[in-house]
Amino acid sequence: MPPKFKQNTSKAQPEATPLKSPTRSKVGPPVKYSIQSNAPSNSSNGPRVLYWFRTDLRIHDSPAIHHALSLEPSAFIPIWTWDPHYVYRARVGPNRWKFLLESQQVLSDRLKELNPKQKLHVVREGPTTVIPKLIRKWKIDVLVFEKDTDAYAKDRDKEVFEKVGALSKELGREVKVVTTVMGRTLFDPDELVKKNGGKPTMTMAQTVKAAEQIDPGDGGKKGEPRRCLPTPTWLPDPLDPTEMDLSSAAEFQHEVPDRKPDVNEGQRGLDKEEQHYENVAGPNNDFAVVTLEEMAIDPKMAMTPHKGGELEALRLLKSYIDNEEYVGTFEKPKSSPADFEPQSTTLLSPHHHFGTLSIRKFWWDVQEVFEKRKKAGKTNAPEPTNFPGQLLFRDMYFGAQAALGWAFAQTQGNPIARFIPWHLQSNYSDSPVGEHLLDGTYNVDDEKAEEYFRRWKEGRTGFPWIDALMRQLKYEGWMHHLGRHSVASFLTRGGCYVSWERGAEVFEEWLIDHETACNVGNWMWLSCTAFFSQFTRVYSPIAFGKKWDPEGHFVRKYVPELKNFDSKYIYEPNKAPIADQKRWGCQITGDGIDTGTEEMAKYPKPMFDFSEMRSFCLDKMKEAYGAHLYGDDPKVLSGEWKKIFEYPEGGVKKDEAAGTMSKPKKRTRSVEEHTDAYGTDADVGYLTDEEPPHKAKRGNNTKGSKGGQLKLDGIVTRGKK
Repeated sequence: MPPKFKQNTSKAQPEATPLKSPTRSKVGPPVKYSIQSNAPSNSSNGPRVLYWFRTDLRIHDSPAIHHALSLEPSAFIPIWTWDPHYVYRARVGPNRWKFLLESQQVLSDRLKELNPKQKLHVVREGPTTVIPKLIRKWKIDVLVFEKDTDAYAKDRDKEVFEKVGALSKELGREVKVVTTVMGRTLFDPDELVKKNGGKPTMTMAQTVKAAEQIDPGDGGKKGEPRRCLPTPTWLPDPLDPTEMDLSSAAEFQHEVPDRKPDVNEGQRGLDKEEQHYENVAGPNNDFAVVTLEEMAIDPKMAMTPHKGGELEALRLLKSYIDNEEYVGTFEKPKSSPADFEPQSTTLLSPHHHFGTLSIRKFWWDVQEVFEKRKKAGKTNAPEPTNFPGQLLFRDMYFGAQAALGWAFAQTQGNPIARFIPWHLQSNYSDSPVGEHLLDGTYNVDDEKAEEYFRRWKEGRTGFPWIDALMRQLKYEGWMHHLGRHSVASFLTRGGCYVSWERGAEVFEEWLIDHETACNVGNWMWLSCTAFFSQFTRVYSPIAFGKKWDPEGHFVRKYVPELKNFDSKYIYEPNKAPIADQKRWGCQITGDGIDTGTEEMAKYPKPMFDFSEMRSFCLDKMKEAYGAHLYGDDPKVLSGEWKKIFEYPEGGVKKDEAAGTMSKPKKRTRSVEEHTDAYGTDADVGYLTDEEPPHKAKRGNNTKGSKGGQLKLDGIVTRGKK
């Protein structure tokens, strides 16, 4: 077991934990590290430390930075590696790139404030190839980074360990590789899984019970997140500029990655080639933060008003913490999905994803408010609907992901995912052997379902509530959680009967706060594929919006074609008399492709009869549940499920970026297109504590005890307060 790293306080600090790998190196002896107001000179006898930033773009409460500085380095080089996996293989839209680049620039400026010679050194090459070369070129002694349990990150980090281990043997000297405790969650997901009997955390009760067995390692109580670490007030120097320079290093060859397939090809709107891989240290050889222009992305495509960076994150957090009544009484299901400028929730989630805000700082700052209110005789909102409870929900999804790896983010091979024969199923590859991985394409078995999906994604379904939410997502990169529930239910079990994986991919592309664990977990939840099974509880695309925003202010903001409509028709504009439509400057006609003119706009009719499609989806869900199949069932893996559900063979193999890849197949069912009958029920799901799906026993825990999931969605039926 590696030693604890310490500062000059009486409490011990968390341990630095190397990944389990046959090539990993042990951590050296503990070195005391004290926060000082004046920067000391670099320790001439200390190690050269390469610090690898990932999803920890901050300097406050950073266990990895804290450990790196405890080594008293003779040189400290903070880097970010431009990973081609995220550039070409993961869906990322301009808004999230903008948020990331802003966060990197702020971090670089913060590092420079601590030492004028410092900055974030952005290296234009993948980590598995460039890190060994940097270690060789810069004569690095220790590589330090923060642990990550994302499926891709685990594979990447394992490869880095192996390559550095091989390099150590080649150089004839030990290069230590240290990963510190997890910094992006309250608790280490691997520890949650371990304390949960090696199984994915599927309920809040399981998550809380597992967390209560975890020692934070800083003298705190079991079940509490560790306390925040102090922010450094100085940094050691990097290497001399001549030694840092890579342009004249003959042995340093820049490896440009294969750019195909590129799932983000459609985002590159500038009429020029990418430039961010032309020089490993950037166009000016100064390791500057990459620009959108370097990526051939038009900055005008990044329209989000939400700013990235540690300073913005801390400013936002302080503004909420200063409002003690808001913090003490906040219950997420009671916050409105229709609020904007400002929104009803904190919008700190993208800062948690990129690590510009410590999730533990958020937790402990809220706890201080709770304690202050308690002493004053005021009540606080209960878990899990309050802020701490919502952070625990996030940890629950991370625990499920950590246990399942790649299988968590897909249906096939996923033991917790009920198999439902949705339209537009994902296609899989058989490589690597033994894995069934998404190949980036899906099968268009039904042309009408494909139309529904496209219109849903583009915000032209003819249901203003749904379209307003999807347009908000596309333009701003964010949507309230009840809005996400609405559009997810609509696409899957409550309307279109399209695979949740299609929706998850759209959210992956457009959300600035996209986190695979949470995004996939919520899509499985809302589609009643995993975590939650009450598929009869469906969000109405009409009544649910009316409940929160009777006047339709949210719709008027994001669907401006309808801004002049009377509130009586704002959620059902197709019912407005033709004369009124003309008087209000918008005709309800077509499918939304023709948007009309400035004088007379056009907005589409509803693309289907909601009541009819809701009944269709419910019948299909009952059939799927009756088959009792899960993603790891041999009948699913072999394709035998198609015979069970009489699913059509063939179809269109389609890729979002590349378009159609094979000939289309005719529709296999007919759906009448009615525009005059709609369901007005606003049923909403109750988030209940369920046993893992393979178990027959089901139970609903609606008590207000710690860990009970209560009626998170059900509470919204009480209306806005």
